[in-house]
Amino acid sequence: MEETPTRPLPDTRGAGKQYWASGQTGKLSLPKCQACGKAHWYPRLYCPHCSADKFEWITCSGKGVIHTFTVVRQSGHKYFKTKVPYVLAMVALEEGPLLMTNIIDCDIDTVAIDAPVTVVFDTLGDNVSVPLFKLVAGGK
Repeated sequence: MEETPTRPLPDTRGAGKQYWASGQTGKLSLPKCQACGKAHWYPRLYCPHCSADKFEWITCSGKGVIHTFTVVRQSGHKYFKTKVPYVLAMVALEEGPLLMTNIIDCDIDTVAIDAPVTVVFDTLGDNVSVPLFKLVAGGK
């Protein structure tokens, strides 16, 4: 019997550790620079806006809009082959940063740039919850 493929797990160590930990509580968190006040994604040692090295972690609203997207119809990975077609998108969060993610539980023909979305989490194990997004009912 063939084993059901599993989703590849992200690296939850290093600068992004708190990001992945917040997902376990159903919250989306991002680093915010204490010098310039801008949130950013992905976590790193220096602010991409001003090069400062002091951050605080903020809990995001979990809301945003689709900045751009594509429909994936082929995949080289066993897990994602079982999911095609699926939507891969860049979501512009209310807090500013862009986050690459999937838009789920929708007719792919209804996905559009500037469509409002909200975060949900897919729990992959004891230590990992991946943020995914759903279209907001009623849209704009």
